[in-house]
Amino acid sequence: MKIAVSTPAAPAAIGPYSQAIRVGSWLFLSGQIPLDPATGELVRGDVSAQTERVLQNLSAVLMTGHSDLSRVVRTTVYLVDLAHFASVNEVYGRFFPAPCPARSTVQVAALPRGAQVEIDAIALSLRKPPRRKVRPGPR
Repeated sequence: MKIAVSTPAAPAAIGPYSQAIRVGSWLFLSGQIPLDPATGELVRGDVSAQTERVLQNLSAVLMTGHSDLSRVVRTTVYLVDLAHFASVNEVYGRFFPAPCPARSTVQVAALPRGAQVEIDAIALSLRKPPRRKVRPGPR
């Protein structure tokens, strides 16, 4: 069973997708860019400030899905400039406890709204999925 996970504490989807999808005990989080959830605007500042906002957004979605950053097992980091790798790494390292998730980092030509960084994630949920009630058949 596929369940959409959504929170106003993270930016609303800007297209036909969900902030996250829960399947069993797994959460699949869509990429977050550095949008302020209160204003919907891109945060001001350098790639470090943008990375911090992205990870705060991911954290908000994880909380709604009954998880947190310590339960993330995989991320993908998208950068418009790999020269920002060290700056992103420094912020990323403050958010993820050891053992850190498996990760890929790739350079892309562009990101939505002119963002410098986007991160998506896969995590385990802290809560077991709801059980379906089985109704007895006719007697």
